Order: sequence, then structure tokens, then C-alpha cells
Amino acid sequence: MSIRIGKISFWHVHAWDYTKQAQEHSDTVIAAVWDEDAERGKKAADSLNVPFFDSLDDLLAQKDIDAVIVDAPTCLHREIIIAAAQAGKHIFSEKVVAATLSEVNEILSEVSEHGVKLTVSLPRLNDGYTLSVQEILNQGLLGEITYVRVRLSHNGATASWLPEHFFSLEQCQGGALIDLGCHPMYLTRLFLGQEVTGVSANFGYVTGKEVEDNAVATLYTDSGAIGVVEAGFVNSYSPFTIEVHGTEGTLLYGTPEEKLLVRSTKAPDKGDSWIDMPLQGHRESAFQQWVTHIQSNTLAAENIQIATELTRLMEAANLSAKTGRVIRLAELNA
Repeated sequence: MSIRIGKISFWHVHAWDYTKQAQEHSDTVIAAVWDEDAERGKKAADSLNVPFFDSLDDLLAQKDIDAVIVDAPTCLHREIIIAAAQAGKHIFSEKVVAATLSEVNEILSEVSEHGVKLTVSLPRLNDGYTLSVQEILNQGLLGEITYVRVRLSHNGATASWLPEHFFSLEQCQGGALIDLGCHPMYLTRLFLGQEVTGVSANFGYVTGKEVEDNAVATLYTDSGAIGVVEAGFVNSYSPFTIEVHGTEGTLLYGTPEEKLLVRSTKAPDKGDSWIDMPLQGHRESAFQQWVTHIQSNTLAAENIQIATELTRLMEAANLSAKTGRVIRLAELNA
């Protein structure tokens, strides 16, 4: 029996990507559309040959809708996801779940109370290079981790291919960091492998938008290990880059080729040269994981934990950039 999905908004640049995943999956079907922009929503519904609902409440009231994909503006996530949970609909959402930790906790409380399955799209957790880096770290080849840097940047602002609403502070709750920087943020936190206790951030406004288009955040730990997160909308040829450094070795990926290089005192050659490590295949997508959780009545516990931590770090980074000081995560209101 197919899982019938209501598509909530086509605001996000990846909205059609998730629609396509639902169309291509043998166990899911797009059955209805709602959009805060009625003209955009009606056009999408017509192309999908499904009904468009003027009212979100009316869509959520449909008994034959089992789940929703939320690609609405970040500022609407709290309202929409809570309404979906209260209507008993399973939820797949684009990152971030919400812009503040207090909103995320409110959302998760409703999701738990109503027993629906929530999965957040954090796609780079499932990529082969991430899985390969994790395996190397688990083997201890780098020793104690002391420094992690992950960079992701494109030319969406300078080449003008990002939609204009992606530069709306009200809708996005931020700019390059909260959007594109989500990926290096959750990867940096993952590779550090320890609790982050403080965050500082600096934002640049190269194209003069009201949101940052050039950003860096520094993550601090009590051990002294440091994480650096970089993101931007103003670079044409900036490679996706991962660096992990430890007391016994260094790991590099994407500098600039898509190769995973390791040099370690614990390697057979005692660190005399860089070793080109094989890359694992990709893990199943976040969307497929969501479908499996619905069908198996299981929880995406790790996914939700990482998504919650992502919001904590983003909230702290935004506050740091605004106030010009290091933000201790303990300061944030839960």
C-alpha cells in the first residue's frame, strides 16, 4: 500500500528533487499540494496532476494523506510541522528543522506526542566520503582529533541563480551559513567526535544582500580541538573540502580532486607518504530512510539528534555574528 504524501510548499530549491524521489519510489506517491504562494502551488499541482489546497488545514485534514514533505520557508517550519504532527502525518523536512533550539524542542515534543515519524534531510551524512572518513577515524589512524575544517561554497549570489527569496532574512532566518553551511556544520561536528561547547562566527556581505553570503564559524571543545565551518554564495570554483587533523595523522578530501588522502604514523609506511584510500558507496538516502521508518514503525533517532545539534550550532553562530562574541552553547534557551 502506497504512502500518500502531501507536498507542502515548493519554496526551497530542493523541493522538486524530493518530489522526484517520492515519484520514483515504489511505495510513495505525491497526492496533494499546498503552498504559501498559491500561484506557485497551483502550477506545481497542475504539473503533478494532483489537487491543490488553498488551506493547509484542509490538506492536513484529508484522511487519505499519510505524510508530508515540508519545503516551506524556514520561518514557517515550526507552525507547519507542529500542525502536521497534530494531524497525525509523518514528516520529511529540509534542514534546518527550525532556527532556534527552543522551536526544535517544541516541534519534537509534538512529534513524539502524536507518534509520527520525522526525518530531516541531512544528505551528506549518507555519502560515501563521509562513511569512509568515519571508518578511518574509528580505526584511530589520526590519533586524537585536534582540528576539523569543512568548506562548501558556490556562486549562487554572484551568478544570480539562487532564487531571490533565498536572500530574505525573514524567510530563511539567515543566509549562506544556515542554508549551505548546514552541511559543513553537521559534518564538522560529526568528525570532531566530541561535544562542542562554544561557537564564534563572522559573516561577510559581498553582494550587499540582507543575509550573509560569505561565512565562517569556529567550534570550540573543552579538549582544545577546534572545528572550522566555511560556507558562501560568492565562489565559482571553491571545492567541497574536508580536512581532519590529529596527533598521529591527517586526512584530506576534495583538495581539489574527489580523493581521500591519509597520512598517519600508524600506517604501514609510518607516515612516509600520502595514501589514496578507497571510497565507500553511498548509504540509502534520507528519504528512503524516512519511508523505512514509517513502514517499520521505527524512529530516526540519530538523524533527529544530529538535526537538533545542528540547530543549536546554527543558533549560536547567528548570535555570535550578531553580538561579536563567542557564544557558549549553555547560554541557549532550550
